[in-house]
Amino acid sequence: MQKFFNSFKYAFSGLHYAFKTQFNFKFHTVAVLVAGIAGWILKLSTAEWLWVIAAISTVLISELLNTAIEVLVDLVSPSYNEKAKIIKDVSAGAVLIAAVFAVAVALMIFIPKLA
Repeated sequence: MQKFFNSFKYAFSGLHYAFKTQFNFKFHTVAVLVAGIAGWILKLSTAEWLWVIAAISTVLISELLNTAIEVLVDLVSPSYNEKAKIIKDVSAGAVLIAAVFAVAVALMIFIPKLA
């Protein structure tokens, strides 16, 4: 049972690391708060909330995986390496796609409610 509880401790430690060291993770966390407040004020439907939560989760998960990949690449390739750069760039590209998805979801849900 202790291993089970430790897994949560490790997960929260990872979230703490990302929040403390990654500007983009902080930015996305603020965006989550803004989206949550806007959704509450605009009284989103259950289906709309599901899309917003999916978009938020996709971005945060992508950002966390990007951070993990960057730390791993730095560990195994401390000096400049073209392939390490490609790995980091592709990982960042995944976050970009997730963020574009989130913006598209936000525009489709929030703009009609504001108009």
